Amino acid sequence: MATTEPIRPTNTIKIAEEARDELRTALTAVGIKLPTLSLDTPSITGDITRPLVTLGRCTPEVARRLAAVLRTCST
Repeated sequence: MATTEPIRPTNTIKIAEEARDELRTALTAVGIKLPTLSLDTPSITGDITRPLVTLGRCTPEVARRLAAVLRTCST
């Protein structure tokens, strides 16, 4: 029986890391910090790598500030 290696294209992880970093930079520019902004571990360690960016948890104050920033972008 043949064993199959997990599919882990490193470029997809690198792309996800870059996206996470871009988001962190953009949020920082408007004074918002999501302390747990990261890559989702199960999505990069499974049999097929489909990296997800985890926005994580934040206080209600930060959630409201983020919502306010997004509202200004939608007008």
